[in-house]
Formats: sequence, C-alpha cells, structure tokens
Amino acid sequence: MNQTITESMPHGSQSPLRCLSNALYGRPVLYLSMLLIPPLLWFGGIYLGSLLTLIWQGFYTFDDFSMTVTNDLTLMNFQALLQPSNFDIILRTVGMAVVVSIASAIIAFPIAYYMARYTDGKTKAFFYIAVMMPMWASYIVKVYAWTLLLAKGGVAQWFIESLGLSPLLQFILSVPGVGGSTLSTSHLGRFFVFVYIWLPFMILPIQASLERLPPSLLQASSDLGASPRQTFTQVILPLSVPGIAAGSIFTFSLTLGDFIVPQLAGPPGYFIGGMVYAQQGAIGNMPMAAAFTLVPIILIAIYLSIVKRLGAFDAL
Repeated sequence: MNQTITESMPHGSQSPLRCLSNALYGRPVLYLSMLLIPPLLWFGGIYLGSLLTLIWQGFYTFDDFSMTVTNDLTLMNFQALLQPSNFDIILRTVGMAVVVSIASAIIAFPIAYYMARYTDGKTKAFFYIAVMMPMWASYIVKVYAWTLLLAKGGVAQWFIESLGLSPLLQFILSVPGVGGSTLSTSHLGRFFVFVYIWLPFMILPIQASLERLPPSLLQASSDLGASPRQTFTQVILPLSVPGIAAGSIFTFSLTLGDFIVPQLAGPPGYFIGGMVYAQQGAIGNMPMAAAFTLVPIILIAIYLSIVKRLGAFDAL
C-alpha cells in the first residue's frame, strides 16, 4: 500500500532526501567523493597545513641576542642538524628505535605464536586482556614506576643480585655507548622502559598475521617430510614477516618521537623529541625545533617505504 501511495505521488512532491538518493543512484564515484572529501579537506587543512607551516618556520632566523624569531629566510637551521652534537642526537635516537624494534620482535614473537596457535575461547581472551592491560594505565605512571624499579637499590637491582648476575651487569654497563653505573642512569635502563611500553604494539600485529596462516599449509609441510624446525624457518617465519614489519612501524616511530622516557629514565642526553621540546619550550628557538621535526618525518617516510615492500600494510 505504501509503495502504491509513493508511486502515485507526483514527482515534484518527493522529499529532498529521496531526490538526493535518486541522484546518487548509479553514481558510485560521486557518492564516494561526497563521503571522502570532507575528512580529506579536514586532514589536508588541519594536519598537513599545520605540519607544512611548522616545517616552513625552519627557514626563519632566530636572533640569539634578542631571543626573537625573524622572517629572514635561511638554511642555517637545517645545516646545523649536521653539526656533531646534533648529528649525535639523531644517531642516538635512530639507534635506540632500531634496537627497541628488534628486541620487541624477539620477545613478542613467542607470545604471539602461542596466542595464535595454541589458545582459543577464554584462554585467548585472557591473553588479549593481559597484553592490552598495560596500555590502559597512564603512560606517565608506567614511566615513573620503571624509574623506581631501575633505581639503585630497587627491585631490578635486587633481582639481578639474587641471580648472581651483578658482574655481568657491570660488564654490560661498562660497554661504551651503554653508559651509567646503574640501570637507572644507563641507556640499558631506558631501553627496558621503551621495550615494555611498546611491546603490545608488536605482539598484536604478529599475532594477527600468524592467526591468518591456514592450518592446511602447515599440514602440507609436515606431509612433505619437513621437520618442525624446517616448517618454522621456511614456512611460519617468512609468512609472519609482514606482521613483524607492521609492528615495527609502531615501535620505531613511537620511539623516534618520544621525549618523556628520555627525560625521566636513563642518563642525561637529548633525543630528537627532547631536543624539539627544549628548543621550542626552554629556549624559544622555534626555527631550530622545526628543523628537528623534519628529521623524524624523513626517517619514518624512508622506513615506511622499506616495510611496505615487506607487506606491512597488508598485515595492519
């Protein structure tokens, strides 16, 4: 009956919504454009616009005498990134990001493999909650908790002494580049904090990629005479590379831009994030801070191009 009434209604009395629906029917490109254009304009205007504005300020000049920024364009800020002190900050940050990503992958893989292959139902739900629960706590609280754990006379020190590993720890701390006499004053302690905080971001992508492996593939490997070790190294591990690469996007980029952990944990020394914060906040040298922001942008762009070849985006 409603259909009969609708059909009997004159064309001009249709509602605006019905007219719009009729206009979009059979035009999927127009419909998709109406859905995507508003968020893309917001993304382009707010995010990319502000980012490009920030990078443009890197060409301004900072007057050390008056502590003011002038509009005189210069390349000195970007050239200053190659100075030994600034270049050392970049190398220190990139090195920490790479090491944290590798260690997170090594620790996360067994956990993710067990979750994907040997758990189901309530057990899998328990592991999901256990992995994500640290992410529910405050970031600052977790970092401060680790500063107490790593402090001299703290739980970590007591645990190492109980296992008789104090000589090994002192040997590691004496290695050039590790620095510090205790965990709380060394890059090793800072490394532990980074790995703990970003580990869930590595576990979940690896677990998702392992869960997508068809059991028939593993059965075929066994039927063809492959040992469990050969199945792991030649089937499971290569097919899990996209998940590892996807997880490393998070661990690498988050470590690269973090400025709280380097300030609260480990020895004094700037990372890229801390240098941006110090230049902009403490000194007011916005052009130099803007120049430093270009470094992680370039590094992450290069890193994304590398992991894209490994299928990272397909595993997200």
